[in-house]
Formats: sequence, structure tokens, C-alpha cells
Amino acid sequence: MNQAGVNEKYKVSPFYVFFLVHSMQTGVGVLSFQRVLAKTTGTDGWISILLAGLIVHIFIWVIYKIFSIVPGDIISANNQAFGKWIGNFFSLLFILYFFLLSMTVMISYINVIHVWMFEEVPSWAFSVVFLVLIYYIHTGGFRTITGIAFLSVILTYWLLFVLFYAMKYSDFTNLLPVFHHTLLDILKGTRSTSLTLLGFEMIVMYYPFIKNAKTSQKYAHWGALTTTLITVFVYLVSLVFYSQKQLELTIWPTLSMTSIVELPFIQRFEYINVSWWAIIIIPNMTIALWSASRGFKRLFNVQQKYPLWGMSIIILLTNIFIFDIDSLYILNKIIDPYGVLFLVLYLPLLLVIIYIKKMRKRL
Repeated sequence: MNQAGVNEKYKVSPFYVFFLVHSMQTGVGVLSFQRVLAKTTGTDGWISILLAGLIVHIFIWVIYKIFSIVPGDIISANNQAFGKWIGNFFSLLFILYFFLLSMTVMISYINVIHVWMFEEVPSWAFSVVFLVLIYYIHTGGFRTITGIAFLSVILTYWLLFVLFYAMKYSDFTNLLPVFHHTLLDILKGTRSTSLTLLGFEMIVMYYPFIKNAKTSQKYAHWGALTTTLITVFVYLVSLVFYSQKQLELTIWPTLSMTSIVELPFIQRFEYINVSWWAIIIIPNMTIALWSASRGFKRLFNVQQKYPLWGMSIIILLTNIFIFDIDSLYILNKIIDPYGVLFLVLYLPLLLVIIYIKKMRKRL
């Protein structure tokens, strides 16, 4: 066992980190990120995405560097750097962040279902279905969660080819002009893309569940690179399909593009797209909620099912009593910029403190 107390039989091969990172990064953000990015950087938005992807790679390196010094998970690293009480406080912030991220993903997707498919069905009904499914997946342990992430990636890649249908109606002059935005605009676009590329940071919780975890870093980078390239592709297709003004006004550009698909045997293809997207969203919710409940278990030494029940009840009550567009807006504002800023500032600081303490021990 390692410091986080994980038996070898519960671990997964390093190769699966590719799917854990990639499936967690790909979520509801892919459906709507183009609108905000188009307002900030227009035809130069792909530069912001590449820059955001580069920053993700840097932070993956930081995470693996931390755990090369302190074996275990983020709970172990926080305690090593700040001691028990202060370390536990920062660990609680991570747990809260993971929990809010899972809630944001679920409410965002339920909102998509309401708008595109079942307007009259109450949001709590969908949340019950998702929460029961998530709990069932959790009962199989982390290996089962990894399997769901693997299947999510394998079973949904065909959706990318649907975008080629939109190319028939594209105007490639919409890609011009290029490099006509300032560096400040590009950086603003990078910040607006951050929510789309979040998810890689879950490594800080499931790192102890990886066999020969140090060797999995290249797979984490490959997963993040794949997500970045797909995001660039989706954005470029959106640019050539919509005009600049249309893209700025369309709430879900990715879904709107698929609504033009016409098949002899189905009239509303977007129904298939929205429904199939659930396979993409389920790992998002499952991994984030697992990370939150796992952190709670490590922090307070309780069985993981109890914090999972508690968090599920909170999500359900949120969907029953306060679910609306305003609550979704508030959750997004908590995650971005505050959640992103917390990660950007905290992880490098944690690495520096741990590294300094390691040097002092050598002296």
C-alpha cells in the first residue's frame, strides 16, 4: 500500500489515465464555449485554446512533480506542506471544488435536456436518474469508474464526424482575418476557455489508484492534448459554419450545427445528439463526485458511501428547490474564475513549499 492506503488490486494501468483525463475534460463546455470565445477573440479564438491547452500541460507537470516528492494524494500533500489543520482546510476547499464542479455539470446538462427535449419534465426527475446511476457506478469502485470513462470515449467519438456534415454549408473566409487581436484579448479568451478544459486536476485524488503512477504522466499529457485539439477543431468548424454575429448569439453552437443533419429515417437528429451526450457527461459527474467523496473519506476517516449519499441529497434538493438559470449562472461564476484561480495559484505554491521542505531535510 502507499501513503493514501490503496491496495494494489484496486489500481488501474497507467494507460487508462488518458481516458480519465480526456473524458473528464470533455463535457457540457464543448456545447457552448464558442459563443463566449467568439465575443472575446473572434477568429483568433483557436490561439486562446492552444494557449489554454499549454497551461493545462504545465499544471499536469506540476501535479506529477508534487507527487514525485510526496507519495499519495492531495490530502497527503497538503498535510505535508502545511501541517494537519491548515492542510485539512485546503483539502476541504478541494472537496468543495470537486463537489461544485459535479453539481455544475449535472445542472448544465439537465438545462440542455430541458431546452432541447423535455421541457415539462422536472429537473429533479433527471437528477434522481443520474444520481442513482452514479451511485451504482461508485459501488464498483474506481476500476469501474475507469471503465465507464474508457467506454465514454470509445462510444462517443463518432459524434465528431457529425460536424463534417456542417462543412457542406461552411464559408471558409470566416476564418479571416487572423492575428488581429491583442495579446490581452488572447489571454481573456484563454480564461474563458478554462472551464472547457478543466477536469485534469482530478489526478490529485486518483493518483494513488494508478499502477506505477509516475509512468502515467505521458498518458495524462496525451489525454489533455487530444482534448485541446478536439476543442480547436470544434471551434474552427463553428467559425466557418456561423458568421461572427451568429456565433456570438447562439447559446449552444455545437448542438445547433447538428440540428441541420437530415436522415431518411429520422427527422430530429439533435435528439440523438443530446441523448448520446449523456454518455459523455456521466464520467464528468461520476469522477468529480467520486473525488469529492473520496477526499471526505480521507479527511474524516468515514466510509465513502456516507459523504456520497450526503452530496447526492444536496444536489437533489438543489434541483428540487432552487434549480433555475440563475443558480446555474452562480455555479459557473464560482467555478470560473474562483475555482480556476484557486488551482492556478495554489498548485504551484504547494509545489514550491514541498520542494523547499524537501531541501531543508537534506541539509
